Amino acid sequence: MSTAPAAPAPASEPGTETEAGGVVAAAASGGSLKGTLILAGARLLGWLPEAPLVAAAESIGELWYRAQPARAAQARRNLRRVCEGLAAQGRGTPRARRAATDPDALERMVRACFRHAVRYYLEVARAGAYTLEGAIASIEVETPAEVNEALRSGRPIVLLGMHYGAIELPIVYVSDLVGHAVTAPMELVSDPGLRRWFVESRSRVGVGIVPLKDARRALLAALRRGESVGMVNDRDITGTGIPTSFFGHDAPISPGPALLAVEAGVPVYVGSCRRIGTGRYIGRLIEVPVPAQGSRRERMVALTNGIARAFEDLLADGPEQWWGAFHPIWPDLAGDACEASGKDARATGTGPGAPAA
Repeated sequence: MSTAPAAPAPASEPGTETEAGGVVAAAASGGSLKGTLILAGARLLGWLPEAPLVAAAESIGELWYRAQPARAAQARRNLRRVCEGLAAQGRGTPRARRAATDPDALERMVRACFRHAVRYYLEVARAGAYTLEGAIASIEVETPAEVNEALRSGRPIVLLGMHYGAIELPIVYVSDLVGHAVTAPMELVSDPGLRRWFVESRSRVGVGIVPLKDARRALLAALRRGESVGMVNDRDITGTGIPTSFFGHDAPISPGPALLAVEAGVPVYVGSCRRIGTGRYIGRLIEVPVPAQGSRRERMVALTNGIARAFEDLLADGPEQWWGAFHPIWPDLAGDACEASGKDARATGTGPGAPAA
């Protein structure tokens, strides 16, 4: 999916460590020393037990939080806006509603966001160890009717996610249920060995990768062949986003998924897989109706707004798991404004350096 760069994919069948090792070896043979070391480390992490690795990831997240005040400032501004928006709508978890007005609660959420981001990278590194049986056992489906309609119908769909919660494990689950090929755009890394590993790993679970710059034509062709498309769409990576109300403020959101759905006449689903403990997840899927009336642009804009509403619904379940918050989302919260927020928080003892609550 058009995820964060460099997300390796899981094996397609149970007990494929030998196959995954073969992909690692093949990729390493064509890459740099750095890429070879990364791949070797990923293979090692896939063999180790999960619980101590999660504990280590949480500790690394705390260190990362303290070492990156600018990144924490960006997350603080973004998460404050999310929590204030949820509170204004009378939605969200108690933790999120507290963070809307309590700086200490907000800072605890920022710190949790760092921990969840490191857990995501751990899951990326361990992806070769994932199996279909493990995915089924680990993910509790909160919306079974929507999952059955979207993934078991055999229809091509546009499936959207965010930089939120877990991504790698659901790929195993989705690729098994959907029953046909899935095409996804991705920012490809420069190291040839790593790039080959990512592309080959994805292809082994039925996910075909296309470069982000060539994505639109390839994705539309895939939908017209009866295949599905997977994308991550909460960040305007290409700079082509249209202003869309997101928690009450305009944010540029790419209209690409909406345009694909309108042109190909396929349904749109937005999904998430949030963590509820070590090795435990809750999966949720929301259908976003594709407008039937209006010009192509009017339908595209309306659908993009509907996608933003679905993102709000999913974020309400746990804003701290949104590691997309580390990046500029709203133009007025980027750059100097973000840095000023970080200084204000540190002056009041709530910034990155503040003692643990």
